[in-house]
Amino acid sequence: MATKTIKVLSTNVSIEKGTVKKPVDVIELCGIGVEGDAHSGSWHRQVSMLGVESFNKFAKQAGREIAYGEFAENITTEGLELFKTAPLDRFSNKDIELEVTQIGKECHGDSCAIFREVGNCVMPKEGIFVRVIRGGKLKEGDVLEYKPRIHKTLIITLSDRASKGEYEDRSGPKVREAITTFFEMNKFHYEIENVIIPDDEAELKKLISDAYQKYDFVFTTGGTGIGPRDITVDVIQPLLDKEIPGIMDMIRMKYGMEKPNALISRSVAGIIDQTMIFTLPGSVRAVNEYMSEITRVLRHLLLMLHSIDAH
Repeated sequence: MATKTIKVLSTNVSIEKGTVKKPVDVIELCGIGVEGDAHSGSWHRQVSMLGVESFNKFAKQAGREIAYGEFAENITTEGLELFKTAPLDRFSNKDIELEVTQIGKECHGDSCAIFREVGNCVMPKEGIFVRVIRGGKLKEGDVLEYKPRIHKTLIITLSDRASKGEYEDRSGPKVREAITTFFEMNKFHYEIENVIIPDDEAELKKLISDAYQKYDFVFTTGGTGIGPRDITVDVIQPLLDKEIPGIMDMIRMKYGMEKPNALISRSVAGIIDQTMIFTLPGSVRAVNEYMSEITRVLRHLLLMLHSIDAH
């Protein structure tokens, strides 16, 4: 992927929320945002950014020139449509590192001074918010490199027969299809790896022990029942730092109402360090059912795991 950079056109500050910001020669980025700015604090929307690509479009709609900072952005940039980034992407140079936490926000309409003065506000639609990972001084003319977060996923199919090539694995590709759709809907950059192993405790344990240091998501399929070779849950559950029982309990109850056999699944979900792990049954139908529910909460789980309180 080619390196993308953005150029800082203006740095802006306001002392009250809901008001336009005024350009200043330099801002000091610290652990709570921009020093002296009304929006700084111990939260996920410490610093606001707006690309001139969006700025000019809305200025044209307003029918007049709009000064940098009038849309309440701390940093006005050029070179990238910022609203096409995603949470956990980063901007950095040798001194500064900023992490994207939110795209857009709620518009307060007439109760907002910006809306009253400008007649519209681009921030709710195309502005972004970042938090400070590494602070320092930032000024007009500075350049920041855009570093998209690559979300890495490992899909493990457990099957003695599929691992021997006796039949084609269909469940693993179904997981891949569902997680790909999730990533693309959320504009996340991603890499996905599929592996097939036998129902072997030692092999699974080694894969999981290695995976949490390299992957953001791990999905297993197969081995969640009560047969003598169903070892997936027995291996993974003791390794979890935190279990998330509600997801799998809800799925069992929802589908078990019509298909009682679904209640036999012992599937678990949880966290090891900052890796999310989900154990799914081996049938294609069950994978479709489980993934349709898991992907509904996956974005929120990801944000919570990285301390982004964007309820």
